[in-house]
Amino acid sequence: MNKPISIRKAQGNWTVRAGGAVLGESANALELCEGNYDPVIYFPRDDIAMAFLDNSDHSTHCPHKGDASYFSIVTKSQTIANAAWSYENPLKDAARIRDHIAFSKSDLVTVERV
Repeated sequence: MNKPISIRKAQGNWTVRAGGAVLGESANALELCEGNYDPVIYFPRDDIAMAFLDNSDHSTHCPHKGDASYFSIVTKSQTIANAAWSYENPLKDAARIRDHIAFSKSDLVTVERV
């Protein structure tokens, strides 16, 4: 039986940008695939400029990953609400994404391989 999610090391170097600033770069990012969703890149916290992120009151639950805590990205010109998330205590099948943060791609936030 296939697991509902798969996690592997993301190939290459990855960057996340918002508001004209580089929030993080990593050669140690993880790629999480879940069902028919697009793959999501998870950055190690140590590779993210956490000063740009504020904790949010928003949270969600995934039956495969657990409870997600959200962050808003604060730039010089704006705050992008709930634009990043992390699983502080992920379920067993998602344990590798502990201490990692993912970002919602949008017109305001880019996540790309460089």
